[in-house]
Amino acid sequence: MALSLPAPGDRPVDYERDIRPIFEHKCIACHACYDAPCQLKLASHEGVQRGASKQVVYDGTRTQDAPPNRLYVDAEGTPAWRERGFFSVLDGQAEAPALMARMLALGHQAPWAANERLPDSLDISIKRNNQCVNADEFDAFAAKHPQAGMPFAVTGLSGEEYQLLVDWLAQGARVPEQTQPLSAGLEREVRRWEHWLNRDDNRHRLVARYLYEHWFLAHLHFEGDQDQVFFELVRSRTPPGEPIAIIPTVRPTDGVAGDFFYRLRPRLESRVHKTHITYPLSEAKMARLEQLFFAPDWTVTTLPGYGPEAAANPFTTYAAIPARARYQYLLDNAEYFVRTFIRGPVCRGPIATDVIRDQFWVSFQHPQHDLFVTDANHRARVKAWLALPGLTSDLLSLGPDWIAHRDARNRYLTARQQDYARTYPQGPSLDHLWDGDGHNQDALLTIFRHYDSASVLRGWQGDLPTTLWVMDYPLLERTYYALVANFNVYGSVAHQAQTRLYFDLIRNGAEANLLRFLPPPVRNPLLHKWYDNSARIKLFTTYADVDESTPSRIAVDTKAPLADFGRQVLTTLAPVAGPPERLNRCHRQACAEADSAAEREAEALLRRLTGITAATLPAIQWLPEVSLLRIEAGERRLVYSLLHNRDHSNVAFILGEDLRLRPRNDTLTVLPGVVGSYPNFIFNVKLEELDDFVAALMAMARAEDIHTLARHFGIRRTHPEFWFYFHDMHRYQQETTPLEAGLLDMNRYLNL
Repeated sequence: MALSLPAPGDRPVDYERDIRPIFEHKCIACHACYDAPCQLKLASHEGVQRGASKQVVYDGTRTQDAPPNRLYVDAEGTPAWRERGFFSVLDGQAEAPALMARMLALGHQAPWAANERLPDSLDISIKRNNQCVNADEFDAFAAKHPQAGMPFAVTGLSGEEYQLLVDWLAQGARVPEQTQPLSAGLEREVRRWEHWLNRDDNRHRLVARYLYEHWFLAHLHFEGDQDQVFFELVRSRTPPGEPIAIIPTVRPTDGVAGDFFYRLRPRLESRVHKTHITYPLSEAKMARLEQLFFAPDWTVTTLPGYGPEAAANPFTTYAAIPARARYQYLLDNAEYFVRTFIRGPVCRGPIATDVIRDQFWVSFQHPQHDLFVTDANHRARVKAWLALPGLTSDLLSLGPDWIAHRDARNRYLTARQQDYARTYPQGPSLDHLWDGDGHNQDALLTIFRHYDSASVLRGWQGDLPTTLWVMDYPLLERTYYALVANFNVYGSVAHQAQTRLYFDLIRNGAEANLLRFLPPPVRNPLLHKWYDNSARIKLFTTYADVDESTPSRIAVDTKAPLADFGRQVLTTLAPVAGPPERLNRCHRQACAEADSAAEREAEALLRRLTGITAATLPAIQWLPEVSLLRIEAGERRLVYSLLHNRDHSNVAFILGEDLRLRPRNDTLTVLPGVVGSYPNFIFNVKLEELDDFVAALMAMARAEDIHTLARHFGIRRTHPEFWFYFHDMHRYQQETTPLEAGLLDMNRYLNL
């Protein structure tokens, strides 16, 4: 189809000054992560120059691993990316404008009606079939899909932004080399940590390898750095002081031939919330690591090798490092490690998330009462059974491999039950839960699932969930290695299936460990409640039996065992229990009051939405997974997250989730602030209209009524000020949690 571009202007356009802000404001919200359409990632200079690809990252049908295409890792320079099948979106001439220019023109020629719903015929789901056309295919694509211009299905560019991009493309679309200058202070810190990580003796080399496998995806930062520069830990052919020559491996557990060095490389991409999982470095952190790993007396004569067997079982690979040191290291930053596998860097996580409930609480076993840490005989007896699946891509081996790993896990659980019953014949007490050493608020965590993504929060937040987890060292370490260190987003269906199936066993193990803390008579009733209907068969065929004989030293109300147990834990661990509950447990306890009058007024109304199910408040079942509520209170704005918790009869199977949903039991959690990386919708309400908003929710009787609510109070994708409201959530994060703030993703923003 014929498209007209505005005549290029004469003014020089600078990428950093003029173009990068447009990409960050209007484009990165979709084009930043693994699921960026057509792998066009605009969050960095190299991604802009690399362009797009027809290759699919998320492919649940591939029988072999695909070659990874990670920026700054798997290829260097535009020619190398062209050899990998990426094509330019910037190249063009006057008679054949750049592909980006034509995509923008297609989007600019037919703006959407202000704050109206998009046509239902337009597929905006993340599972849509992206065409990923190159320049030669564009005309046919535009004729067939006239509504698919860029920015896609959202309020587009302003006239000024459009003209700047057209001018820049006409002037050759120059993208400068991207660098991150470091202050003298940061340079010193980098040199100090690189020296610390590259010491030559075997003890230091083994610990450095262990730390690398746990830090490889972290956004590392130095505490007190006002510039907030973030780094990544990489393996390089070159020593500290020389330019980094990264060694690309699919996994951090893969071996490297020849000498290499651990190096800190500044991260160049714009900060995107989904992938921005932070880990602090400081003088105190280095001292803590020295204390944990090198104060104990241990030796390692021969360093372990690499390969699938070493990657599959970190308990044998790192057996020389004291187990207490390894577990305490994970606990010190438990929120970070749980984020790595719950929130994750892969950007689309149903492999992990469809095995968990929509809300649950997590606590950790105290190192002094973890037999894998304290009992060498137990450790020697069980560690061979803790090997992880998923490192082979052969579809034919999926069945036999899975059966072997399932049976080994169940043998481990049987041995674990026996050893705990022998060591603690009276059972556990509340002292057996890690108390955060009296100060660490990572001791209690809350997980919220948002269908194919999830969030981790400090403290036990929201109302009492259906289930709780108690993670010990083997559970925490195995989950990290299965879902992070050994997970390959480009892996085959066999790899992904084994990972998903094993995480099912992890969840079951964490729940079984929780049941051990409760009196025997309530264990099986709770277990059967979690594994209702079709999952009863799996209880008998896949999972190890739950210990019904060893007592517990914790007395609970047998009519409400989880609620009573949760209350006791929150009381006992009060110093590390997280923020006070203000909204969700007020029907069970006296809720705390907010500081400001505006918040108190807003929260008095919002409490009417909590503590009940969709059977009482049907609107809950029709709300999106994550709705952000922006309340205008005079010159101040308040932000709350409305989290839809879907109830499942069980979460034990890969397929058929819709058959296990029980929407009348759904609940709503309301929390101050922004929860999640992918808002599904934003409501904007004046404080004086909040009563009307809540009343409208309470009056909803049909699924279609959500569209009426969106028309009155919603910021639809077509709202003239959509980008202001969308990025105001990022500004709120910058004001309240600046180190954790990152640009949000709109790939899941709904058409309400």
